[in-house]
Amino acid sequence: MATLLRITAVVICSIIAIGFLSFALDESKRASAAQVRSIDPTRSEQTREAKAGPVVGAIDDASDFFLAPFDDVIDSDNTWVHHLVPTALGLLLYGLGLILLANYLPQQKRAKSDWRTA
Repeated sequence: MATLLRITAVVICSIIAIGFLSFALDESKRASAAQVRSIDPTRSEQTREAKAGPVVGAIDDASDFFLAPFDDVIDSDNTWVHHLVPTALGLLLYGLGLILLANYLPQQKRAKSDWRTA
């Protein structure tokens, strides 16, 4: 049971981290596109933002699901704060919380064996 909790914690934290990285990359692309538009407006029509594939969409949906309890924790107009605080809280709850819970579960006692008999 403890191993299952540890694996679950790692999977959920990975989903949350990948979801945040996806957000950060999208924001970087948006900022870059805004800079290009301000310098050369004709080039902005030629460049298109790459569409997110089905895998990235599924990871974002799963990350949103796991971070839904933390959506109303912060009230800010800044999109970075709106994403960073729930991500940090989710990593603390799911990562640290589930690992600590797994460590407190009773473990099976291993049969003591002598190294000479192995």
